[in-house]
Amino acid sequence: MGIDIRTVGIVGAGQMGSGIAHVCAMAGLDVRLNDRDPARIRSGLATIDGNLARQVAKGTIPEEQRRSAMARIVGAETFDDLAPCDLVIEAATEDESTKRLIFSTLCASLRPDALVATNTSSISITRLAASTDRPERFIGIHFMNPVPVMQLVELIRGIATEDPTYESAKAFIAKLGKTSTMSEDFPAFIVNRILLPMINEAIYTLYEGVGSVESIDTAMKLGANHPMGPLQLADFIGLDTCLSVMQVLYEGLADSKYRPCPLLVKYVEAGWLGRKVKRGFYDYRGETPIPTR
Repeated sequence: MGIDIRTVGIVGAGQMGSGIAHVCAMAGLDVRLNDRDPARIRSGLATIDGNLARQVAKGTIPEEQRRSAMARIVGAETFDDLAPCDLVIEAATEDESTKRLIFSTLCASLRPDALVATNTSSISITRLAASTDRPERFIGIHFMNPVPVMQLVELIRGIATEDPTYESAKAFIAKLGKTSTMSEDFPAFIVNRILLPMINEAIYTLYEGVGSVESIDTAMKLGANHPMGPLQLADFIGLDTCLSVMQVLYEGLADSKYRPCPLLVKYVEAGWLGRKVKRGFYDYRGETPIPTR
């Protein structure tokens, strides 16, 4: 029998973590938002409040709903504060050693029947599950960014994930009003396995001088009907995240077609990581984004 998920813990109050907290609270679930930095918990709560206030201003939700959603989210400064949770989702940085450290310390604070999940976009679920005391109750729940807007959630079973865990996770995603898709536990799963090599190829197209930033993005927007160009999308995702997914694919599948483009590496080394630092393939410091190449 699966577990009925009513209280959700989230580890990591950044963009993804606060987005997951937002959709859980809107679906009537109680949320405990944890981060090792208390200032990030406060800023995560402020972000959620701001996003809900925008929905109220647009008339998509009533003010009452914003208030009740915010009342359901509480900050959790320690893992012990996550003890009442039915499910805890890790949404920390896309770094395997950080995630493993979280799981190895988190589990001691949780009920034996609580489920544990990771929001990783590329790392092996089976390997992460092995750093917990409950691999059979561990699953990948990969939300897309921005969480409140994107409809899809990838569910990824590790080798030890049991059926009730998968069924509980599937019911949880349905409760959020989102669509889940099942992926096997191979590097980068489905969406990023297809999307990131396309972005990497667009960066190679730029690197080899086939087209400029603007011509590549315009070509894919108007020629392939993509809502945003691949370089614009890379900036949105974060070039450091793009690089780490490509490295996971390259190392995990040992196929040269996944080799990260040297230009992507150079941008990450320069600290030009995209929109979050106001510079990537575009410079976002002025009124309108200007291509940097």
